[in-house]
Parts: sequence; structure tokens; C-alpha cells
Amino acid sequence: MSGTDPLILIIDDELSTRRLLRAVLTSQGYRLAEAVAGRDGLAQAATLRPDLIILDLGLPDIDGLHVIEQLREWASTPLVVLSARCQEGAKVAGLDLGADDYMTKPCGIGELLARMRVALRQAARAGLVEGEPISIGDLRVDLARRQVSVGGTSVHLTPIEYRLLVALAQHAGKVLTHPQLLKQVWGPAYTDAAHYLRVYMGQLRRKLESDPARATC
Repeated sequence: MSGTDPLILIIDDELSTRRLLRAVLTSQGYRLAEAVAGRDGLAQAATLRPDLIILDLGLPDIDGLHVIEQLREWASTPLVVLSARCQEGAKVAGLDLGADDYMTKPCGIGELLARMRVALRQAARAGLVEGEPISIGDLRVDLARRQVSVGGTSVHLTPIEYRLLVALAQHAGKVLTHPQLLKQVWGPAYTDAAHYLRVYMGQLRRKLESDPARATC
């Protein structure tokens, strides 16, 4: 391994899970950091700036959903939830708060590795700063600074909202199907989740349109 290998932060209080992930991920060339509680995980995320976070929701100090919420106030680090909570409500809440993916325990290691690779690739593409900022009417997307403005006024977007806007802006004037957008923004496991697209398109319109009252999903 070298300092250029992706650094993965595991936030999970289950020793057996950490041992398994430690063995698998190190064998794949990843560097690791571990935290057994939410607050420590947030502190390590701030100091280490990992390339990806694997997060359990059932933590001893604060709920994992609060970890996602706090993390997304300042970081867009790819985040994969790995939790025993299998209810749809928990999955939707995690994804809506900014998780890039959600897997339930126990899960297939091969699938977890594949989803991690997808999240890392998406982050790498979002970090590419080639060419000029994208301007469409009053809308300006500065890819280098990951900043969005409308008519010169800065607009705050969540990581998923930003990825969706970039996908749309980069294909302006072209026809994109729902599965294409879902795959690009959320990953290949979500090509049938059209309701995600409706929800986030509605949120984007409310933030970007000159008359938010007219924005609908």
C-alpha cells in the first residue's frame, strides 16, 4: 500500500464487523481508520479526510442518521451505510440525508466492494475540474469549486442535489432517461427508484427557479 491508496473510515461499534472489513479491505489495498462511536467518527472524518466512509446506524452515543446529517453540513465524502436496519423508512432517511448507498447486514462482501468502487468513481468524476464552469442562463455551476449560483447568488445544495444538477448540466440539450440519471447519480442499484428522481428534481426546482412557488415534483 501507499499514501495514494484510498483511505476508508469504518464507523461501527461491532468488533466482528470491523474485523471482517479490516481483513477484506486491507487485502484489496485500502488503507483503514476505525471508530466505534459517532462523535469519534465525525472527528476522524474531519481530521483524516477519508476517501470513503462505511457507517453503521446503531452506534452507542448518537444515531448514525445524525452522523450523516452532521457530516453533510461540511463534507461530501462518499458514504455507504452498512446497517442491520432493513426497514424502508430507515433506508429512505439515510439516503435523503446524504448517504451515497445503503446496504443491510449481513451483506455479500463482493457486492459491498462493488458499491464502494462505484461511490469512489462517482466522487472522482465529480472532482474532475476540466474546462470552464457550466453556465445555462442565470445558472452557473463551478466544477472546480463545487459552487452553484443563480443570478450571482450562491445556492446551497446537498451532495446528491449537486450530483444531479451536474449530470443535468453536463447533458444540457440531450435526452436522458430516468434510469440513466439514477445510475449516474445514485448508482446501478437504483435504476428503478424513479421516486428518488421526482423528490430531488422537486427540491432542485425549489432552490433554483426564480418563482419557487411554481416548482413542483
